[in-house]
Amino acid sequence: MPGHDEPTAVLPESAFRPDVAALEQQLAEARAKADEHYALYVRALAELDNVRKRAVKDLEQAHRYGVEKFAQELLPVLDGFELAQATGGAADAKSLLEGQAATLRLLLKAFEKAGIAELSPTGQRFDPQQHEAMVAQPSADAPPDTVLQTIQKGYVLNGRVLRPARVIVSRAP
Repeated sequence: MPGHDEPTAVLPESAFRPDVAALEQQLAEARAKADEHYALYVRALAELDNVRKRAVKDLEQAHRYGVEKFAQELLPVLDGFELAQATGGAADAKSLLEGQAATLRLLLKAFEKAGIAELSPTGQRFDPQQHEAMVAQPSADAPPDTVLQTIQKGYVLNGRVLRPARVIVSRAP
């Protein structure tokens, strides 16, 4: 085999003597850096735990007081009903109707602020996700599966059905 005939070079004994002081210095620096990183890691864990606890607390508060804003919007509606109740015997029919209309406007305004919208689908295509068919009625005027009449309005909260609209649906004659 070629290359085996060459003599092996022997290094002096001093070639293997490491600089112990330099290695100890490097080791001390590495340990200090590791300790610093570990302290940062422990702080980060503690901060993460604090964030998690704060999020849980905020979520509990949101569940507990989530309807507070809506309830505040409903208080004027309650005041209107109480006023109507208190003055109902002495008031004339016209002022009672005006009071009811004002109270209804307050209620609709509160619903709007809360993201509650009416479903009144008369004339629209029947959608079983938003409508509840009470009766299927033959109709020559409307295509099948069209809402002919809304018996009871439905309501949605930010796109999610709270109560489906109760409707009369057309069918082929």
